[in-house]
Amino acid sequence: MSNRIREAFSGDEPVLSMYVTAGFPTLNDTIALCEECQASGARMLEIGIPYSDPIADGLTVQRANAKALENGITLPLALSQISEVRKKVSIPIVVMGYFNPVLQYGVEKFCRDAVEAGVDGVILPDLPLSLYNRQYRALFEEVGLKVVFLVTSETSDDRIRAMDEASDSFLYVVSSHAVTGGSFELKDDREAYFKRLREMELKNPLVVGFGIDGREAFRNATRYTHGAIIASAYLRALFESDDIRGTTREFIGNVLERKGA
Repeated sequence: MSNRIREAFSGDEPVLSMYVTAGFPTLNDTIALCEECQASGARMLEIGIPYSDPIADGLTVQRANAKALENGITLPLALSQISEVRKKVSIPIVVMGYFNPVLQYGVEKFCRDAVEAGVDGVILPDLPLSLYNRQYRALFEEVGLKVVFLVTSETSDDRIRAMDEASDSFLYVVSSHAVTGGSFELKDDREAYFKRLREMELKNPLVVGFGIDGREAFRNATRYTHGAIIASAYLRALFESDDIRGTTREFIGNVLERKGA
């Protein structure tokens, strides 16, 4: 079975992953945004499934979630939209959500429906590694749905290696912010954190998230890692936009330093 996520990291250039909230800014914008992200140079998509009680989302993502829920987005509808996205994009699609809605949906049904829709991987911050290994790993591996685990500067080497062993996608490297939406600076402690991870020679690529807001942050974050995810800064741009495709082209063009952006 092919692994689109790992294939995205096969080149020499760092991977830019863009975060899109399903059902935002309007209910049916998901497909257009994802299509434009790929066309503009993103090499991976993280599609957020709005949830009313998030634990890792900052104010901007919460606002986008609230707007999407107000628009009428649901988990089944988001998966339906993703199936349409997959018809138009070839880059990896990673769903970011929370485990409680997945439990309510049915874990096995979710895994099978997600794969059928074209999802490559999932980020479930509240799914403990121990529970995953004990109860769900066989199912996820059977259907080929990759699980992405979050690593912080406080995570022990042993736990990082256990997450690395349990995954076949990438490790989500949380910069030192508690929630999404902060600003990113490559300070000494963060640089040491990134160097530590790189020197562990893990099997999975390292992708930085939380606080990556533009060209300089992307460049600095990927000095020691294989990619970075931009979420809140992009959502803020969409909140202020009356041309979501144009805003997406300009935003990604600026991050990737493309002429004409």
